[in-house]
Amino acid sequence: MEPKKNPQSDVSRNSSLFFAVGLALMLGITYMSINYKTYDPTGVVADTLNLDDELDEEVPITEQIVVPPPPPPPPPKAPEIIEVVEDEEEIEETVIESTETEMDTEIVEVEEVEVEEVEEDLEVPFHVIENVAVFPGCEKKKGNNAKKQCMNEKVNKFINRKFNTDLAGDLGLPPGRKRIFVQFKVDKGGNITSIVARGPHPGLEKEAKRVIGQLPKMKPGRQRGKSVVMPFSIPIVFQVQD
Repeated sequence: MEPKKNPQSDVSRNSSLFFAVGLALMLGITYMSINYKTYDPTGVVADTLNLDDELDEEVPITEQIVVPPPPPPPPPKAPEIIEVVEDEEEIEETVIESTETEMDTEIVEVEEVEVEEVEEDLEVPFHVIENVAVFPGCEKKKGNNAKKQCMNEKVNKFINRKFNTDLAGDLGLPPGRKRIFVQFKVDKGGNITSIVARGPHPGLEKEAKRVIGQLPKMKPGRQRGKSVVMPFSIPIVFQVQD
């Protein structure tokens, strides 16, 4: 039995190709319709710019006004009577003597005088000095810090033993804690100098100076192998009873 249709005219065998072509065509039409834009002709203003109008603008010509300078002031009037004062003061003439010597003048040589340089006393604070001044009895302490602590203790004990605390009552000071700040220096020879006291009463300051002035001679402090001046400060605190 023969088939009814020609196998070459079978459309179903190319259906996938036709489907792909049709899909591509529809996608292209859809993309073009989405991106298609229209504009409202009423919103467009067709205006032209005429540059000739701006170039033909007239620039006003300004005139520079010159202001004349003010007239000079009139000259001062001459005095009616002119007094002539005679200069009676005599001027002494300064005579400059010549420093040139004649051939016959004997030249005397002057001996050179040696000027001894005076070395200033170098002052080094207590907390930075290399070798602190040594209070009598602190020689055996090893180390600079140990000698500093020993000096503090020795000075405090000396003040507590020598200071007259009953003086505050005799001066009529009110009861309470009293504080006197004392400063002094140990010079290059180990002597106590430059004593300064500041307290609540001049009588207490005088007593503090008296006590500090009785401190024994010390071994002077040294900085870089040389004796120097060492300042020292200490507070004197005591209680005044009722």
